[in-house]
Amino acid sequence: MTDERRQRVERVTGSRRARLTPAPGTDPSPDVATKDTAASAPSKEQGPNDARLRQDVPPHY
Repeated sequence: MTDERRQRVERVTGSRRARLTPAPGTDPSPDVATKDTAASAPSKEQGPNDARLRQDVPPHY
């Protein structure tokens, strides 16, 4: 008995990984960045500790 409302695992020829079919009720197309998301990018303003944080190197380097 197959249930068409569920995702299925599909084998991909020549690949080590399998792929899932899109879940029912979802949009399988990739997200596309809009101009509104560019506004949420980090600002160019620097805080008082930014220069020090960029110079610090973790001890395992």
